[in-house]
Amino acid sequence: MREMKDSGIEWIGEIPKEWNVIKTLRVLSMPITDGPHETPELFESGIPFVSAEAVSCGNGEIDFNHIRGYISKEYYDECSKKYIPENDDILMIKSGATTGKIAMVNTSKIFTIWSPLGVFRCNKKLFNCRYLFFFLQSDAYQKQIENKWTYGTQQNIGMRTLEQLMLCFPTLLEQQKIAAHLDRECAKIDDVITKTKATIEEYKKLKQSVISEAVTKGIRPNRDMKDSGIEWIGEIPTEWNVVRVKNLFDYRNEKNFKPLNEVNLISLYTDLGVVQHCDLEATTGNKASNADGYKLVFEDDIVVNIILCWMGAIGRSAYTGVTSPAYDVYSPKAGTNSKFYHHLFRTQGFNGDCYKVGRGIMAMRWRTYSDQFRAIKVVAPPKSEQEEIVTYLDKKCSEIDTLIAKKEQIVTELESYKKSLIYECVTGKKEV
Repeated sequence: MREMKDSGIEWIGEIPKEWNVIKTLRVLSMPITDGPHETPELFESGIPFVSAEAVSCGNGEIDFNHIRGYISKEYYDECSKKYIPENDDILMIKSGATTGKIAMVNTSKIFTIWSPLGVFRCNKKLFNCRYLFFFLQSDAYQKQIENKWTYGTQQNIGMRTLEQLMLCFPTLLEQQKIAAHLDRECAKIDDVITKTKATIEEYKKLKQSVISEAVTKGIRPNRDMKDSGIEWIGEIPTEWNVVRVKNLFDYRNEKNFKPLNEVNLISLYTDLGVVQHCDLEATTGNKASNADGYKLVFEDDIVVNIILCWMGAIGRSAYTGVTSPAYDVYSPKAGTNSKFYHHLFRTQGFNGDCYKVGRGIMAMRWRTYSDQFRAIKVVAPPKSEQEEIVTYLDKKCSEIDTLIAKKEQIVTELESYKKSLIYECVTGKKEV
């Protein structure tokens, strides 16, 4: 058992007796720098313009599939804050929701960065770059960042503040040993996480396939079929009809006049469907200042985000409350089971039809207005069969969701173990 001492830094805690702590600036070959603060003109090709998204999506590396765009060589050559990347540079997000996320440069390509990113360039005679990479992502450093960041329009931390945060300073040889150990062990953990996430995606695809098959073909075997006339659906049971959405749902446009503290706020999310604000506030901090002009929603109503319905932002409400006036609300007519259409409206095929009838100048401003949405053709099984399919899907989806939840728990536990391993090693609490 090695002898330990107090580091004097709350988030680092005890370190080996022979180790020291040191300010970040002292292990860098240059002060932390960032990119230009003005937004350049972006093009379809040129020099990659890297910002926070490329770091937050990259799992420790730069994800060039998530760059802002490309800048011209002329802008790059003339830029007063031109970044010339070097392998082993570490980029850190210093503003926004992902403040503190890092990625290491491992490419020969020329690119540049924007102001939300700061560059840590290690003094390789003094410090091991991979050890620094692991230390910066550990709680020993991240908790120092959280303790020092400030808020404007969003959370952020200054480069000069980052330079004053403390690092553990073992010998260069021990840094190398720790980095090599973490590279090996984290690679093993990451491999299992990647495979587990791939399994989760397969389960999600299976769930969508089960839903799509049930709401377009039914669940009864060996029946006569006919052409639906809808390209993505194809054949349907002969007993089913094809109608427009307006034949199944009425447009509800009832406004709220009650104060905020007397209403149940309801939100719509692509992944989650319709949820109550009170179920999200604890984790997301989403709040509304008032509910004037919000739309009334009743249980079994369908809520549609006119901007994102082509991406699946449609869902049945299990609650009575009020929702954003930016959403459309539909109440089911007699003979319509909202749960059945909740499933149908969230299929990729129906989402594609929302896109086809919508309009806009770009994907993220694409709108499917009420008249267009209500004109879309869908299948209409007898209500008794709608209910039969809903019962079937409740069971099947619950089974698949249980499998997904178990796999997601494995990912959570592995990520927690990896985080703990990094902290224990870079602070010397676990001897390598």
